[in-house]
Amino acid sequence: MVNRQAVSEELWSIDEVSAFLRVPVGTLYQWRHRRIGPRAAKVGRHLRYNPADVRAWLEERAA
Repeated sequence: MVNRQAVSEELWSIDEVSAFLRVPVGTLYQWRHRRIGPRAAKVGRHLRYNPADVRAWLEERAA
């Protein structure tokens, strides 16, 4: 049986954030470099995003 709460709290990869925001992966890397994009964390060599942080960042931008 799958724990629905755990599944809903999974971190997103940069490809998933790119698809969600409909922006190229390169744009996400530029935003991270400029510190203007959604907050991300390094997990090993990979960037991971908390979906709630991405949605909150998007809401802030829309306001």
